[in-house]
Amino acid sequence: MTQTTSYQHQDFDPIVVADIGGTNARFAIVTHYCQQTRQFEIQHQITYPSADFQSFEAALTRFLSQLPIDRPKRACLAVAGPIKSQQVYLTNLGWHFGIAPLKEQMQFDELAVINDFAAFAYAAPYLDTKQNLIIKSGQPEPDANIAVMGPGTGFGAACLARDINGSAVMSCEAGHINLAPVTALDRQLLHALRSNLQHVSIESVFSGPGIARLYRAMAEVKGHTPMDLNASQISQLAPECEVCDATLTHFCDWMGSVAGDLALTFGALGGVYIGGGILPRMTDRLLSSRFIERFTEKGLMSQYVGQIPVTLVVQDNIPLIGAAACLHERRA
Repeated sequence: MTQTTSYQHQDFDPIVVADIGGTNARFAIVTHYCQQTRQFEIQHQITYPSADFQSFEAALTRFLSQLPIDRPKRACLAVAGPIKSQQVYLTNLGWHFGIAPLKEQMQFDELAVINDFAAFAYAAPYLDTKQNLIIKSGQPEPDANIAVMGPGTGFGAACLARDINGSAVMSCEAGHINLAPVTALDRQLLHALRSNLQHVSIESVFSGPGIARLYRAMAEVKGHTPMDLNASQISQLAPECEVCDATLTHFCDWMGSVAGDLALTFGALGGVYIGGGILPRMTDRLLSSRFIERFTEKGLMSQYVGQIPVTLVVQDNIPLIGAAACLHERRA
């Protein structure tokens, strides 16, 4: 897949990039960067089922052995798992590796391993605006902080912090912040959620499993007996089920408050980018919801967040672009 047009490329040392998740391991080579379009060129892309390999090293070795070009000397890997003390853990797969030993084994001169939402933050300045959806217009400040976030299997967030001295990505565990109620309905739902959860975090609601929790809480608040439904079934039944419909609408409404909170937390005057696997499948509902209103309802800081644009990212290959940007920024 090519991410650039035919402008003159600057000298560029190819980068092995990867997007490693519980289901798939995606690998590619970033071969060029185009200064005019601020786009990376991604080639030799291969996806393997993660379960086909006993270790990450085995998957990476397979990819490198199939390349029709000389093996690149630098690599950046985006992983959906924790990185602690230069050790990487992909618990759903039973994969674990050390960054330094992997660098030596694969004979890389340069190797970075980053969280998948850190990759999203690195990718933000390089996104193609034509491929994504503006949820809220605004007036972004050049070179100001950018926040990225999104509900999927869990809830992830990160910040690209920028000032006159350069930029850095701040990873965090924002998904485990206490979920704050704003409206009377929020408070009723939070009360219902607390009957089953000791700690109601952002991720408790804003994730795939969270939609089912929100549905059960909504049924309780509305006086209905909940069915045993997962997120996909809730979406399918929404056109004819009052509780399912109310659940998905309130998911989008409340997400606005959460996104506004994180925009304030990160000082994201450069914009907010929302990804994850859930909201791109419900764009019409998101656009017709109270997301924008709740994003900007911040009391004394309402004008501050009012100028921040919000973009729903549906563009492909975000982790691969972010992995390339991570190493590219080091040499910029």
